[in-house]
Amino acid sequence: MSQTGLPPRRAAHHLLEQIIGEGRLMVELIGGGALEHLAADDRARAQRLATDALRGLDRADRMLKPYFKKAAPPEYVMNALRLGVIELTGGEAAHGVVNAYVEIVGRNQRTASMKGMTNAVLRRIAEEGPAAWNKRPVPLMPGWLRQPLVAAWGRPAMDAMDAAHFAGAQLDLTCKGDPNRVAEAVGGVVLPTGSVRVANAGQVSEMSGFAQGDWWVQDAAAAIPVKMLKPTEGMTVLDLCAAPGGKTMQLAAAGAKVTAVDISQGRIQRVSENLARVKLTAEVIIGDAMEMEGEYDAVLLDAPCSATGTIRRHPDLPYAKDGSEFAELIEQQAYMIDHALSLLKPGGKLVYCTCSLLPDEGEVQIEEALERHPDLVIDKSAANIAGIDPEWTTFEGGVRLRPDFWPELGGMDGFYIAVLTKP
Repeated sequence: MSQTGLPPRRAAHHLLEQIIGEGRLMVELIGGGALEHLAADDRARAQRLATDALRGLDRADRMLKPYFKKAAPPEYVMNALRLGVIELTGGEAAHGVVNAYVEIVGRNQRTASMKGMTNAVLRRIAEEGPAAWNKRPVPLMPGWLRQPLVAAWGRPAMDAMDAAHFAGAQLDLTCKGDPNRVAEAVGGVVLPTGSVRVANAGQVSEMSGFAQGDWWVQDAAAAIPVKMLKPTEGMTVLDLCAAPGGKTMQLAAAGAKVTAVDISQGRIQRVSENLARVKLTAEVIIGDAMEMEGEYDAVLLDAPCSATGTIRRHPDLPYAKDGSEFAELIEQQAYMIDHALSLLKPGGKLVYCTCSLLPDEGEVQIEEALERHPDLVIDKSAANIAGIDPEWTTFEGGVRLRPDFWPELGGMDGFYIAVLTKP
């Protein structure tokens, strides 16, 4: 990226400022038009650069630390230096990179005096080059999140998860038909659970089979809850918190009669659009999950959670959040489980899942639900599906997925899933 790449660099710097400084999420910023002023290629470049910087932020900071005699410079300058480190150690030409970030530091009156320092540090980083970057340890996520996860899973597992987060995620597809045919068409591989994984995927909408509705984008881990339900033709299923609709489409493709609910009009519109593209049908409702009524054969509750299992795809999350909202989310999950159970017919099944790595949002929730509802039965046989390692099953009978699983295949999102049967 040369000096002509200044606009996407400025945009990437703005994204870091908003995420690290203001606690905003990348998806919120992009959806809010943060990059709309850029051409399509520059938008992609800015987002990719900010994402790479967040993914490697701990390593970048460790590389920069020796150049500061005392305290690190203000966050505005640090973000410019972090982006510079990412580009320089990625092989970008030093001249354009250094000039761009010196300009970014200089355009802020409060940091303009640090232009010289920025220039000097980045030129030294350029001399160190990619070799110095590659010698550094795997970046660690911030301590506020890493510490409780070490307590839950142990340090070796957490080290492996950090490596998975740093490696990022490839593109996973759920297929409406034969996954082998889709894999051949898109140049992917079929994973043990039947999802198709594509390395170095380009524009999704240009991929073979997109326009025909042969598949949809869904992480392999996110596709497992519906597989564990084992939906059948004509089964009535309520999909709570349904957006963006991956699980709704899985259910509809299996022949279930699906009611998809989400409280957000914009998000439920995405569900409708996705259903139309893949030529599947479901009843789509804008509404509060806690106000739903009726009786169903099954309820799928993908509950609002910390989303800590998705850091491979969303490296902004540990920097935009601080864990302060977790207690409220955990309380909400318990209420939603109890309400979801009230919507089941006798003998009906509740699939509870969260894309979280925190046991309080998974294993502990189900243990407590079983205490509140003594007649409730956990369906341990639900885990008997292709690709599920028996070691992933948990003490209370659910399934725990982690980013460090399938290391030779590129990992997966973190998830917890349990299937409960109402008496």
